[in-house]
Formats: sequence, C-alpha cells, structure tokens
Amino acid sequence: MHLFSRRRLFDDRGTAGQALADEIVKRRYSRPVVYALPRGGVPVAIEVARRLNAPLDLLLVRKIGVPWQPELAAGAVVDGEQPDLVLNDDIVRAAGLTQAEIASLARTQLTEIERRRAQYLPDRAPISARGRTAILIDDGVATGASMEAAIAAIRKRAPLRVVVAVPVASRSANVTLKGLVDEVVCLVAPEDFGGVGAFYRDFHQLNDSEVVDLLAGYASSSAVSHGGT
Repeated sequence: MHLFSRRRLFDDRGTAGQALADEIVKRRYSRPVVYALPRGGVPVAIEVARRLNAPLDLLLVRKIGVPWQPELAAGAVVDGEQPDLVLNDDIVRAAGLTQAEIASLARTQLTEIERRRAQYLPDRAPISARGRTAILIDDGVATGASMEAAIAAIRKRAPLRVVVAVPVASRSANVTLKGLVDEVVCLVAPEDFGGVGAFYRDFHQLNDSEVVDLLAGYASSSAVSHGGT
C-alpha cells in the first residue's frame, strides 16, 4: 500500500526511516529481519530495525551488464548465506550470452560484493531469512530493478513473508512490487515522480566510510540496549 499520493519532503534518509518505522511497527510482523540495500538504504533501515528491535543485515545487489552495453542488465548477483544469481532471461537470450560468459561476469560482481561486505560488516555472517518476515528497505525506488533482484534472491531463502518498505517509489514501480511480495509499505507514490532525490532535502551520495560508521554506530547502540559490551 502507499499512504500518501501527494509530494512529501523528508529532511534526510534518517528522518525518512523514522517515518517508515512509524508505519511498519503498527503491522506487528512475526520475527522480522531487516535487510538494507546499500548504500542509500542503510540509514533508512537502521531506523526501522531500531524501532522493531530486529536484526539488521545487508543485501548487496550488483548488476550484471551486457559486456558491450553495460547499462543493459542481463541479471544481478545478490549476496547472502549463499549468493544468488538472478537472470533476465529475455536479455540473456537476445544478447546471446553463454553460461560461461554469465558465470564470468557474475564472478566479477561477486568479488565486489565480497569486498563491500568485508568492509561494511567484517567478520559477520549473513543473517538467515528462513521462517522470518524479511523486510527489504531502500531509500526509494525508481525503476525497481535492484529491488526486484533482491526480492527474487530472498524468496529462495524460505522467509515466512517478504515485505518491501521504502519512503518513496514511482507509481509504476510500486504497482510492480506489489505483485512480487506479500506487502509493500510505501509512504509516497505520486503520479508526478521526478526521481527519488526530489523527495529529500538532503540526498547526498553516501560513501563507504559513512556506511561503515552508520553500521558501527548501530551495532554499538544495539549492544548497549541488549546489555552487551
């Protein structure tokens, strides 16, 4: 569902996450686990995970582009307990890509995924979605390609339910995502969508060090709230 069709401005990703958490907490999901799509989804997801007192993990998605037309996605690699390869069969057939070529392209992207996970969440194994409500969060959805790959991957991991939660999405992406998951929580899905950044006062591009700091801060606060050291 989307809760507002009119344009709404969020101060930044953190305040958007707080507004999103206000809606999600009402739903009383069973055994929630929050998955952020980096980088922009991290500050949003942190607020939701904090409110739900739920574990937080990352879903790193890397597009597999057609070699001679990299912006054309033949598929995507998504990390997790066992990394998943999600293919766009129509594009693969049209491009004439072989299984060996796809495997090679996927390995390249998986290497980058492993680098990022090691940087963002060192020495921590991915959290299982099995039997839980998997809540996938980004700072917004325009076309939905990365989110669709994340959904396809998480579906293979036997969750109880799959929920997509975003502060803002284009109307078309919102409709598409509703057909792929159990529920979509979207605060703004206007007809006059002009890009995700148009709904934020501060929508600066997060860098790796900011993501690392955000996750470290969340881990520290979670340890304190659970009586850890």
